[in-house]
Amino acid sequence: MMNFKRMLAALAMLGVAGGALAAGADLGQAEKQATNWTAIIMFGVFVIFTLFITKWAAAKTKSAADFYTAGGGITGFQNGLAIAGDYMSAASFLGISAAVFLNGYDGLIYAIGFLVGWPVITFLMAERLRNLGRFTFADVAAYRFQQKPIRIFSACGTLVVVAFYLIAQMVGAGQLIKLLFGLDYWVAVVLVGTLMMVYVLFGGMTATTWVQIIKAVMLLAGASFMAFVVLGQFNFSPEALFAKAVEVHSKKDAIMGPGTFIKDPVSAISFGMALMFGTAGLPHILMRFFTVPSAKEARKSVFWATTWIAYFYILTFIIGFGAIVLVSTNPEFKDAAGKMLGGTNMAAIHLAKAVGGNVFLGFISAVAFATILAVVAGLTLSGASAVSHDLYATVIKKGQVTSWEELRVSRATTIVLGIIAVALGILFEKQNIAFMVSLAFAIAASANFPVLFMSVLWKDCTTRGATIGGFMGLITAVVLTVLSKSVWVDVLGHKDAWFPYASPAIFSMTAGFVGIWLFSILDKSPRARIDRAGFEAQEMRSETGIGAAAASAH
Repeated sequence: MMNFKRMLAALAMLGVAGGALAAGADLGQAEKQATNWTAIIMFGVFVIFTLFITKWAAAKTKSAADFYTAGGGITGFQNGLAIAGDYMSAASFLGISAAVFLNGYDGLIYAIGFLVGWPVITFLMAERLRNLGRFTFADVAAYRFQQKPIRIFSACGTLVVVAFYLIAQMVGAGQLIKLLFGLDYWVAVVLVGTLMMVYVLFGGMTATTWVQIIKAVMLLAGASFMAFVVLGQFNFSPEALFAKAVEVHSKKDAIMGPGTFIKDPVSAISFGMALMFGTAGLPHILMRFFTVPSAKEARKSVFWATTWIAYFYILTFIIGFGAIVLVSTNPEFKDAAGKMLGGTNMAAIHLAKAVGGNVFLGFISAVAFATILAVVAGLTLSGASAVSHDLYATVIKKGQVTSWEELRVSRATTIVLGIIAVALGILFEKQNIAFMVSLAFAIAASANFPVLFMSVLWKDCTTRGATIGGFMGLITAVVLTVLSKSVWVDVLGHKDAWFPYASPAIFSMTAGFVGIWLFSILDKSPRARIDRAGFEAQEMRSETGIGAAAASAH
């Protein structure tokens, strides 16, 4: 029983570290302890299987295009599943179900926020990204602009998002491996970093894609089993499940209505904006649209990704209500004070044990690790491409670089990023890092998305406007987050926060869009005339795809 309690404590760290649900909470620290052999065996099978995939992928990775985009040979269905695997984090699984467990219907703000970003990508981004870009979203943003400033901005935006994501994932994964293997924390983080570097270095996007697909299937299977067993206890009647949940929950009827989770309207709107528009600015998600052979397959990718993600979030809703009924009423999952073991973020993990025993608990633990490993690999690949393709090949070498040279720089960057991720993971072991994922979404929504949106859809956008406005959104998002309670009070230890809201997106997104608009219309330089004149050709290419195949071949 003590083993189980400690495992839950570490998984609580994982859930909070991966998502913004408990921003500002004390993360605590998982204890090093005896091993969970069921989880280790399943974890070992997953690692061995994916290393074989990496060996197979390495034989196919001959060029920069193979490394970054799997040679554009991934089908729409495969890519949709890989995108879902990249997007459905352990935080979604643990965090959303915990929010539903605590607040009922109102906990769906996370699921809705994450999901509604996908129509934006479907109708505004996917096809244009595939037609205009080769390897990174900067290819799209810089299509008609002066390359150097826009590439520098894009690389900065990408690396900041990647850095905050990586720290959160490395700390969570390190705590989980420390728990399962009984290793020291730093050894666990080094192990995670090494595995991630092997996947990316040798297999590139092909290996990363298949790791994400396998992980998505495992997570969907595990969540489906839990939801199926829960509904089976109520004759597959959601109404009966909800009625029982209302009966046993401390808030009673309040859990079937909104308004109990985020009470401040500005924070609610700002938080929703970060989740919704941040999705369309995440570099590791946008990069996946260059792995398919055509715009049609890109649209198909989004369709399948949206389908799987929507299905997954429906499952988390059922799991959350299932936990209310099966976990909150079971004394096995409570401590002496009557509080849930490991905290409320452990609702789904408790439910896994309730419906499937220790074997299924081990499976879910392995899935949680697989989830983080897949996300870390995708993040590292997007960071490496920003440095090697955007900075080295385009800015430093001005396009005069061979595919082999670019690939060599990308692999060197992967090693550097891996070392940095390990170092930061060790450095932040005892620190509250929950705010980093929400900051990553806010930065993506405030910097990357406005530049991408305006450069593709507004003919008067200029290099100067996009660069200055993008940096305004980026800097505003970072500064306001640092001044918010989650950092200024909970991390830095000050008494009161300068910025009173939960998310900066409503202010930083505005700064980004206004900056792009203002500095574009004020730009009367000769370069501005070139930027505006290039819009027609860009629009033709983005809408029709004429010339996209030839560009991708080079």
